Amino acid sequence: MSATPPPTAAQNAAFLMPRADWLARRQEAILEPDLPIIDPHHHLWDRPSWHYMLPDLLADTSSGHNIQATVFIQCRAFHRADGPEGMKPIGETEFANGVAAMSASGSYGSTKVNAGIVSHASLTMGAAVQDVLEAHIAAGNGRFRGIRHIVAFDNDPLLNNPGNPAPPHQLMDPKFREGFAKLAPNGLSFEGWLYHPQLDELTDLARAFPDTAIVLNHCGGPLGIGRYAGRRQEIFPTWTANIRELAKCPNVMVKLGGIGMRINGYDFHEQSDPPSSEALATAWKPWMETCIEAFGPSRAMFESNFPVDKGSYSYQVFWNACKLMAKGASASEKHDLFFGAANRFYRLGL
Repeated sequence: MSATPPPTAAQNAAFLMPRADWLARRQEAILEPDLPIIDPHHHLWDRPSWHYMLPDLLADTSSGHNIQATVFIQCRAFHRADGPEGMKPIGETEFANGVAAMSASGSYGSTKVNAGIVSHASLTMGAAVQDVLEAHIAAGNGRFRGIRHIVAFDNDPLLNNPGNPAPPHQLMDPKFREGFAKLAPNGLSFEGWLYHPQLDELTDLARAFPDTAIVLNHCGGPLGIGRYAGRRQEIFPTWTANIRELAKCPNVMVKLGGIGMRINGYDFHEQSDPPSSEALATAWKPWMETCIEAFGPSRAMFESNFPVDKGSYSYQVFWNACKLMAKGASASEKHDLFFGAANRFYRLGL
């Protein structure tokens, strides 16, 4: 893994390739090792230059923290090769459910991997997406929980992921909303992955569909490269106002994490040694503390976003950083942030 060079920003602005030898240079004692954790946001994939499958995930989840369960989130993994285009993402649910079944056997330890599954369905299909949703539910064998249709877009082409292209203002598109309207009747949630300038559009969507459960990914995608480089202090007040407005929608929750990507502009990967948990907690505190204050611990959940964020720090260090940020929380608040909110939102029954 360490011999593979990271992709250039022009190839993919979001991803930083993990380097095992670099990550190994930072070892920390595990804080609060008995604290139960659900990791509500990780991926699995087998790509030509990047392999992160069940053994790789288990190496991370068994590295010291008490990871009770995980939720698999859409990442274009193992789509069907044949059949109607709209049905190809069902392959991802079939794959994720197969991994979940392997984990449920107990042969791979006590962590319930992929206890919840979120995949993709193109909501731009409108009402016709119903057939796709039904197929996902069937393929998930009781584990399928929702849809992620990535809408992250910016006018700066450096920031757009070529693997998940999105047009501007997709959340406002009538056809998209026609498809979105099918989620709640099917008992499904929506993962909101977008960039910080788009937060007001998610608020508009959440108000238009108050019965649909929505979770904002990655603290709302605060950007820090391209035209946003060097503007963090300028961006923060506007981001804060938009987060607080979104938090007024009781059907929305927030994931605390996912800001170790290149697009966030922290450049941890350029340091000679990986960052410590203290350094991460200091860097992230304004964003995550604001989210927790706005949504409350019962509507906020820490997330690893692995392996995407593994280019910037290890799994061990990430969860230590989260525990440092939650140091002043009460026992019940801490339970929500690390376990309870994710357990309720994804209906895991743990």
